[in-house]
Amino acid sequence: MNYIWHNRKMEPIKKLKTEIKEIKREFRQTVLTWILGGFGVVAALAWNEAIKSLFDTLLPKSSALIGKFIYAIVVTIIAVLISYQLKKFSEK
Repeated sequence: MNYIWHNRKMEPIKKLKTEIKEIKREFRQTVLTWILGGFGVVAALAWNEAIKSLFDTLLPKSSALIGKFIYAIVVTIIAVLISYQLKKFSEK
């Protein structure tokens, strides 16, 4: 009888330990997602600078404003295409 009472008393502790493990796992996963997102931003900024330099080289200085709009349109099209492909991938 003492064994049954002891097990009932330990059940909330086991449940709490399981919940703590789950919280730790979710915390690690969230931090990892943030870190990877940060690296993604750094890579995007590097590509941004590279593409801007390419447009600066290809277009004359007098058409800088037009070049910025062309750059914005190209980047937007690429972003939409990548977003569409990622959405299709995530639905599989």
